Amino acid sequence: MERALGVDWCIESDSFRFRILVKNMPVTRRGILSVVNSIYDPLGFLSPFILLAKTIVQDLCRMKLSWDDEIPEDIANRWFAWLSDLSRFASFSVKRCIKPKGFGPVASAQLHHFSDASEKGYGVVSYIRIKNSHSQVCCSFLLVKSRVTPLKPVTVPRLELTAATIAVKMDKLMKRELRMDLKESVLWTDSTTVLRYIHNDGTRFKTFVANRVSVIRENTRPAQWRYVKTSSNPADHASRGMRAEHFMKCQSWMEGPDFLAKDESHWPVLSEFSRNISDDDVEVKRKVTVNIVKAIN
Repeated sequence: MERALGVDWCIESDSFRFRILVKNMPVTRRGILSVVNSIYDPLGFLSPFILLAKTIVQDLCRMKLSWDDEIPEDIANRWFAWLSDLSRFASFSVKRCIKPKGFGPVASAQLHHFSDASEKGYGVVSYIRIKNSHSQVCCSFLLVKSRVTPLKPVTVPRLELTAATIAVKMDKLMKRELRMDLKESVLWTDSTTVLRYIHNDGTRFKTFVANRVSVIRENTRPAQWRYVKTSSNPADHASRGMRAEHFMKCQSWMEGPDFLAKDESHWPVLSEFSRNISDDDVEVKRKVTVNIVKAIN
């Protein structure tokens, strides 16, 4: 085992592994945060699992407990269950190379970004889909950004749009850093509301939505955005979290959804999609008519 930029690298198998040593910390807000922050996962391999611990910390913040106060029993049980699951990742490994052995020269490569949000958190998971001269396809995990929702309440549509904006920024970053000839990226969301905002040309939105739609439209074309069902969206795990048992069995997390391994004709298509924004949408900026003519008595 060697250390590479803070990550354990097994030279023999050419894979990344996780060597997690948990210190005996008090079961307080300070102790829990210390343990969570001690897990170094720069690419976000374990994001769904770590999100569960972050939500515990956030719940303690929401209860306004001090750093060293005793925590409620129900939250303590959640924490002990999470710690118990942590040991399972001693056997978890990730292949370093995004191209399988014997795959041959890459004929084409394309980035796919999946975004999602929930009441717990929001996140983006990115994959690279490569194809060789024999039309064989391989999809590999690249990077995840996962965050808990703000303490100040934010609507899920706004969080979905925020996740979509992060996906655009990740796409821009990877295009700059990856030294590959890449096809036009594809960005996926399970929110039809976000798709309507992105495809809309005439409606004026409130500042929060308008700013994020502007970032998305400046860096991507609406045609690059596609709909994916929640059940097939790997970013759903990054926004809701996953227990270790489920995580270890979730093949789609590291390899992407099954449809990416197929021809584009088999990718999901949203039928009967209306791009019209409802007049009742709370994000639409209302037109205010001001009568400047006043009667003078």
